[in-house]
Amino acid sequence: MNRVQIRSSERALSVGTWLIVGGAMLYSVLTVTPLMAAHTAVGWRWTAPILPLVVDAAVVIVVRLDSVLARLGGHGGAWPVALRWMTGVMTLALNIGQSALAGDVVGAAVHAVAPLLLIVTAEAGLAYRRALTAAVLTVEARKRAEQEERDRKTAEREENRLRDAREQRDHEAATAREQREHEARMAREEADRQERIRREERDRAEAAAAAERAERERREHEREQAEAERERLERQATQQRDLEARQKVERERQARAEQVERERREQAREQERIERERAELLSAGPPAEKLPEDRARAVVQSAFTAGLAVRVAAELSGWSVGWASARYQEHRDANTAPALG
Repeated sequence: MNRVQIRSSERALSVGTWLIVGGAMLYSVLTVTPLMAAHTAVGWRWTAPILPLVVDAAVVIVVRLDSVLARLGGHGGAWPVALRWMTGVMTLALNIGQSALAGDVVGAAVHAVAPLLLIVTAEAGLAYRRALTAAVLTVEARKRAEQEERDRKTAEREENRLRDAREQRDHEAATAREQREHEARMAREEADRQERIRREERDRAEAAAAAERAERERREHEREQAEAERERLERQATQQRDLEARQKVERERQARAEQVERERREQAREQERIERERAELLSAGPPAEKLPEDRARAVVQSAFTAGLAVRVAAELSGWSVGWASARYQEHRDANTAPALG
């Protein structure tokens, strides 16, 4: 049975219960009124319907509150049970009273049908409602469990998907890394091979030149030695120039770093000075009389920067709240203008 069927059964129970209660109330009023009229003073017989109405009202209260408590899964304790049975017994006694006094057994049995049906319906309806409430709670618990299971499976699928995606990314990253390493290794090997070829060619050229120089005259040999010495000196000069250029670049870099550090320290000192002045202005407390306008403006600006209220700024400067509020607005406008620009 699903939730819709349970609700339909509960509505059917409620409608049937109230039909029985309404019929029993109407029958009780019609039956008990003559009995009450016969046992009431002549001048007060118009009050005869009051008692059955009071008893029936108690029946309505019992049935209604029992249905609400049963729907909420609660229990009222012993007093609701006592009220339910007391109203049932009273209704039974009032309905069969006239027949019982007349000794009419059949009439008493006939008039007992409606009260007994009302008593049994109230008890059975309460039990039905508690059972239906338990069924509704069971259905809701099952639905919650199914939803939690679906959520868990969805979370597991999402976790698996993320894990697979992460593994795929890791695999692709590893493949790309291996590819880069392979390409770098191949490039190094090719560079080494080219360097080896150039070195071999240079060695062959130097050997040929040496053989050629050996065949030349001594004067040519000395000239070549002088040329080699000149080239060596030029290389040393070039290396010295490169070293000096690197040293110059390093000195410039250090100078820039020192300049940046000096500017940062100056900014820090300036900020400390501003904060110290602001703290001095704000810690002075309310003055005995109005401050000069330039100092009052400085106090208001410090209060605005510190985020203090307009009234506090007015008290610290000795000027009015309106004047301090106008200075606050000027500072707000000044801060808004650069942002708009």
